[in-house]
Amino acid sequence: MDLFEYSLQEQLKKEAPLADRMRPRDLDEFFGQEHILSKGRLLRRAIQADQLSSIIFYGPPGTGKTTLARIIANTTKSQFISLNAVLSGVKNIRESIEQALTYRKEQQKKTILFVDEVHRFNKSQQDALLPHVENGTITLVGATTENPYFEVNKALVSRSRIFQLYSLTQADLDKIITTTFSDKKRGFGVLNINITREARDHLTSIANGDARALLNALELAVVTSKPDSEGVTYINLETAEDSIQQKAVLYDKDGDAHFDTVSAFIKSLRGSDPDAALYWMAKMIYGGEETKFLFRRMIIFAAEDIGLADPKALHVTTSAAQAFDYVGMPEGRFHLAEACLYLSTAPKSNSSFAFFDALDTVKNEARESTPDHLKDGSRDKKGLGHGDGYLYPHAYNDHWVTQQYLPDTLQGKIFYQPGELGYEAKIRETVFQRRDEQLTNLMNEDSLWNNQDLWKERTINDTSHVYAELRDQLFSLLHLKFDDLVLNLNAGNCLLLRKSISLIRDEAVYAQIFNEKEASVIRHQFYNQKQTHDPILVYLDSDEIQKGLVDYQKEGIRFNYILGFSFFTRVDKKFQILSNLKSMLTQSGQIACIEKIPELSQKLSAYLDGYLSEKQLNLFKTIENEIYCDPLNSKTNWIATFSEDQIKNAGFEINTRDQIFENQIQLSPAKIERWFDTQSPQSQSLGSQLLKKMSIDDITEIKNALIRQIGPKSITWKTCWRFYQLLNNSETS
Repeated sequence: MDLFEYSLQEQLKKEAPLADRMRPRDLDEFFGQEHILSKGRLLRRAIQADQLSSIIFYGPPGTGKTTLARIIANTTKSQFISLNAVLSGVKNIRESIEQALTYRKEQQKKTILFVDEVHRFNKSQQDALLPHVENGTITLVGATTENPYFEVNKALVSRSRIFQLYSLTQADLDKIITTTFSDKKRGFGVLNINITREARDHLTSIANGDARALLNALELAVVTSKPDSEGVTYINLETAEDSIQQKAVLYDKDGDAHFDTVSAFIKSLRGSDPDAALYWMAKMIYGGEETKFLFRRMIIFAAEDIGLADPKALHVTTSAAQAFDYVGMPEGRFHLAEACLYLSTAPKSNSSFAFFDALDTVKNEARESTPDHLKDGSRDKKGLGHGDGYLYPHAYNDHWVTQQYLPDTLQGKIFYQPGELGYEAKIRETVFQRRDEQLTNLMNEDSLWNNQDLWKERTINDTSHVYAELRDQLFSLLHLKFDDLVLNLNAGNCLLLRKSISLIRDEAVYAQIFNEKEASVIRHQFYNQKQTHDPILVYLDSDEIQKGLVDYQKEGIRFNYILGFSFFTRVDKKFQILSNLKSMLTQSGQIACIEKIPELSQKLSAYLDGYLSEKQLNLFKTIENEIYCDPLNSKTNWIATFSEDQIKNAGFEINTRDQIFENQIQLSPAKIERWFDTQSPQSQSLGSQLLKKMSIDDITEIKNALIRQIGPKSITWKTCWRFYQLLNNSETS
């Protein structure tokens, strides 16, 4: 190399992009990949000992695959030759082999042959290379973003050791920024740069683990920022954001026409105009556009803009792409056209954008833990209880059961909104119904004893189906018209709300809720959704409900129907509230509600016959009946304060009907323990009630008998529900 060539090379190094200038030269300058490169690890030892056989690096872009190959060459004092499997043919491979042989002969040193995109090697390239890998003429270092066990030729994989590289962490990327600003020869060490913490965090975050993307963005931020009068270059968050925007829009001069045509093509598909879609696709093909690009865009479109409205769209498009690979041009244009026509005429849905709503939630919400029953119980079920309480859906009717799947703080959160066209129209009602039934279980309180973990432990088979049947039976008694005005009581469980909304006009459904949690659930379910109109929230908590109803009726609103599910079991002063509700009805209006009747439902004592002494069992039955018949306990004997005579005296014609449902349930030992709790000072459990009449020893014996008898297995549980239909028989309302 003469003086002029040396000067040129040095000038090119100075003018090279920052990402190239800052490329690590040895292992000490390399950040990340500690799992294979930290001191004592196999790869580091092999490099330092110059005992490296052929290897393949597998990982996403910007993780250091090429850089590691160069570091290996530098550390082992080997010649470095770089090829691209796509751009290099057999001729280039043979030339590289000749260079390696010459280098070995003249300098007795090895050659590192770096092959980028090694998964694209064809058989001819492989045949030309393998003999020289086996005899040691070259040491192969391959790089791929694809899983080599699936995508790379088996012959190459069998002769290579695979190392997986991972995206760099934000901490790794932050170290790279620090190094860049301190390096006076290759980086920006000679400049006085002041970068804010927010700007650093933004750059390391949006780089997505890619060192090259980070350095390109950093360079753009520095070179486009002018120093102040004192020579300080300031980089704030706005500058960092601008640098990315500028990087994203750097296209060639002819790029506008290309992207505009692609945009017109996609919008024509989305607009279901097959003629326009064919025109724009033909224009791109005539202009020499790669067919793989077109198929890639259509495959994206099939999921993004059609989705579950027609799940076959994705299959048709991918099959057309595969067929094109077999056939090629010119006949392959038939497959392009078929995919284009199918997509443009298919029903549309962009419901898959629900994923990005979920992604935003993950980004913005606090880190949520996985509910215990959803955790993997194969490793530590015995020690930590992971997986306990999980309900296996295939063991239930319709292969579905209500249980918690979202984290605790996200219960009721809605991401997916089914469309109204095609296949999605068929699943829409099922999705909504199951959501309502999930929420009913979530919001419903234990009808017998306080249970703080009811949702987590709910194991009642077919509970959701019972709720659905109760709802459908109630609405079968009614004759809702499109212009009716409806008030839903205790609407936070959503069981009756959606059905009401589906049957009548907009802004005609009012939803009474007790607290902000219930309001939040309803907002997630209904608000700002195209499929439904928003119910009008009537916020009345349990302490203020009577006064609130009086105040609300002064507005002069009269309802055709007032509907409720498990409403009266949640409020005191039932008769007074009923009187207030009556004044809010039209002259021909009615109240229709469903309430659980605990005193006619299953009792625990039925499962203890033969497992307790006669004396213990009789005492337990006596106390149990007293609890159910206690007029002061609104959870178990609320009916005592809400008799049919009182209802008639309030001016109603009353129709009632009882229905008993039988379900197979499992009462977990933990739940039985909680029911029989006698230790908590403020406990309203069964145990605290029994303690008034029984000894601790008797209570413990009953509890243990239940755990032994029904704790581990399914039992039949009977629940009585009462339908109330209260007709306004007043001449005026």
